[in-house]
Amino acid sequence: MSLFKSILRRSLGALVLAGVAAATLGSAPASAATPEEIKARGKLLVGLLTDYPPFGGTDAQQQPAGYDADVAKLMAKALGVPVELVPVTGPNRIPYLLTNKIDVLIATFGITAERQKQVLFSNPYSSLTIYVLAPKSLNIKTPEDLKPVTISVARASTQDTAISAIAPQGTQLKRFDDDATALQALISGQVQAMGASNTILAQLNKDYPQLNMEPKLTLREQANGMAFRKADTALAEFANKFIADIEKNGELSAVNQRWFGIPLTKLPPMPSF
Repeated sequence: MSLFKSILRRSLGALVLAGVAAATLGSAPASAATPEEIKARGKLLVGLLTDYPPFGGTDAQQQPAGYDADVAKLMAKALGVPVELVPVTGPNRIPYLLTNKIDVLIATFGITAERQKQVLFSNPYSSLTIYVLAPKSLNIKTPEDLKPVTISVARASTQDTAISAIAPQGTQLKRFDDDATALQALISGQVQAMGASNTILAQLNKDYPQLNMEPKLTLREQANGMAFRKADTALAEFANKFIADIEKNGELSAVNQRWFGIPLTKLPPMPSF
């Protein structure tokens, strides 16, 4: 299955899953703020992306699957409760958390100063590199070179923020609801470049080698953290110990091997702002 078809299938599944999740959770929001309350309730509610494989995708049964889902399952195991995986999107993931629909976001969520104003981050549990991707034939060496280029991004993503910060006025930045549609725009020729991670680049070069895509500008090395409500300090402290434990015992490396084909390299430090 091609990269776009695979991501599109996951994205369509994500829309269905997100609708079901919203309907289900709308009448029964999460109320837990501590590990003890989650244990008493008997379930951990985790928000995660399902349109960003291999971090967050869906399996053949359209159920959430990927690196983040595996980490969520390990966290629930550490708490001694089942996990409910709740699909979220880039734009709605913070609202889902802040309106108590979920206990935690494990959603390839880059740790940034702006987001830190709204949520409480754990230490990093994964990382990725964000680039401007474009064909080798396209001359992009500096941010000024972006001005005549049409670029697709997922709305409200880290790459959206990063490109917006460096692109000169007049740059044609086209925002889409998710990475699947931003990718479709690139593959179909609607845009010339895309803001995306090294995971997208690797899959693009595998499935669409004729596009000759390469990284043009490195936007940021993104450390991803779990996100909690500001008041949920006890749960964040539990998460930090959990992350340290699964990094030390090799379980996190096994997750990385499963989804990326390589052992985990050392996790990045917590960013300071």
